Amino acid sequence: MSVPSNSDQPGSPGAKQQMQLDHSLRLQIWETPLLRHGSSVLEAFAWEEVMCRRVGEGQLPVAHIWRHPDAFVAGLRDRRLPQAVEAMERIRSQGTAVCVRPSGGAAVPLNPGVVNVSLILPNPGRAINIHDDFREMASLIAESLTPWSSQARTGEIEGAFCPGDYDVSVGGLKFCGIAQRRQAKAYIITAFIIVEGQGDQLAADVRKFYQDAADGASEGYPDVRPGTMASLQELAGVPSAAAYTASLVRTLRQRFPLAQTSRVLSVDREAVRRTAEQMKLRYD
Repeated sequence: MSVPSNSDQPGSPGAKQQMQLDHSLRLQIWETPLLRHGSSVLEAFAWEEVMCRRVGEGQLPVAHIWRHPDAFVAGLRDRRLPQAVEAMERIRSQGTAVCVRPSGGAAVPLNPGVVNVSLILPNPGRAINIHDDFREMASLIAESLTPWSSQARTGEIEGAFCPGDYDVSVGGLKFCGIAQRRQAKAYIITAFIIVEGQGDQLAADVRKFYQDAADGASEGYPDVRPGTMASLQELAGVPSAAAYTASLVRTLRQRFPLAQTSRVLSVDREAVRRTAEQMKLRYD
C-alpha cells in the first residue's frame, strides 16, 4: 500500500473512497474537561487503556477528546536514549507532568492549546488495516479545519517532532501527528493537534529534550529542526482550541451519524489508577 505524499489532501473524495472504517458505528463522543495543573498525564492514557479493554468486550466505540495544561509525553523509543530518565526528570522538576506513552510515536509537549483526540475501536477479527485508519483520522482532522482552511495535506514533514507518514500539515508546516495502540480485541488511533500558540517553540522544547537525553549520541531520535512546526492559529487563523474542538465534534457527528454525546462515560477510578501504575512500571 502506498504512503500518501505531501500533495495528498486527506479530505478529498479520492481519499474518502479508501476509508474502511465502519461509519455506522454507534460511536460515543466524550470530551474530558481540561485537566488540572499538576494532574497526572499518564492517567489520561490509562483511562483510554481501560476504555479500550471495555470496547474489546463489547462496549460502544469511543472518540475521546482531551487536553492537559502542561505535560511532556515521551515515546517508547525516546525512553531508550542514554540520559532519557535524567532529561525527563529535569522537565518534571520544572512542574511539568511527564510520562512515557504506550502508543507509537515520539516526544510531544502538551499545553491547553494542544487538542488530543483518540478513536477507540473494536477489532474482533484482528483484521484492521492501520493505514486506512490513519487516513481516516487525517481526514477527520483536515475536514475539521475547513471552516478556516482547505489546505491540509498528509505526509511526513522532515525535521518535525514525532515524525510519521501521516503527519498533517498546512504549507509544509506540521500541526498534527498520529499514532496507534493495539490490544487483543480493540485498538486506539490517537492524534495531537497544535491549535494555539507557537509551534516553533514546542519544537524547541522537544529539541532540547533530545539534546539532553541523547548525551552526544548522533542517532536513535528525530532530528527536530526549526521552521517545521506551527499551530493552526498561526497557519489558518483558528481562534482557539475550543473553536477547533467544536468543529471536530461536528465532523465526527457528520461522519458517524449514530454518534452519541449525551452519555456520561466513566470507568472505575481504581482500575485507572492500577493501570497507570502498571504502565509506569512497564514504560517509565
